Amino acid sequence: MSEGIISIQNGIKKTDSERLIMNNLNLTINKGDFITILGGNGAGKSTLFNVISGNMKLTSGNVLLDDKSINHLSEEKRANFIGRVFQDPKLGTAPRMTVAENLLLASKRGQKRGLAFRKLKEQKESFYQLCQTIGNGLENHLDTPTGSLSGGQRQALSLLMSTIQKPDLLLLDEHTAALDPKTAQQIMTLTQKIVSENQLSCLMITHRMEDALTYGNRLIVLEAGQIVYDIPKDQKKELTMQDVLNFFN
Repeated sequence: MSEGIISIQNGIKKTDSERLIMNNLNLTINKGDFITILGGNGAGKSTLFNVISGNMKLTSGNVLLDDKSINHLSEEKRANFIGRVFQDPKLGTAPRMTVAENLLLASKRGQKRGLAFRKLKEQKESFYQLCQTIGNGLENHLDTPTGSLSGGQRQALSLLMSTIQKPDLLLLDEHTAALDPKTAQQIMTLTQKIVSENQLSCLMITHRMEDALTYGNRLIVLEAGQIVYDIPKDQKKELTMQDVLNFFN
């Protein structure tokens, strides 16, 4: 049984022009951690997510799952145990497929594909109940092509799809940045609910400093491809908005 502990050891990543975009980074994500991530432009936030997800290979160092290197695993293989929600609501879903078809596809992630019947009808009731927990009417659009949904509904669907198999790690890549404030708050409330109820391990990049303070049990700050602050739960509770702003002075 996997403990779900993912870590980066001495992670170095250089671009083709030898520019250092991850600088000897070390990070351990323990089971149940909800880590919020702050950093300016070019700090290495996207690089961190791309290295973990397998979209980008380390120049040197290791990405480990339960102390075993997963450097050799492709992005597709890692998707069996890593879920990711992107900033753009259009990513992560198939626009011409219905909501139910997208959920069915996500529910079969990691399973062998054959010529068996889809059995979509049999799953619709459970998908209806799942979508009903969101509270934005998504359950009434099971037969609607995903491309016709609102941005908030589509992002909520992406979140459901990324967590339906309860991944070892959930990566939230500024997943509320493209939404209006009210919808962003709804998605964050849903995020907290899903992460808490399923006891997921989660990394969340955000530019909303209030979200970085409100959510999660750890806060890390990146600068020039390094972790310059890794603040545990007890210390994070004492932080003010001014403290966070001071990290960037």
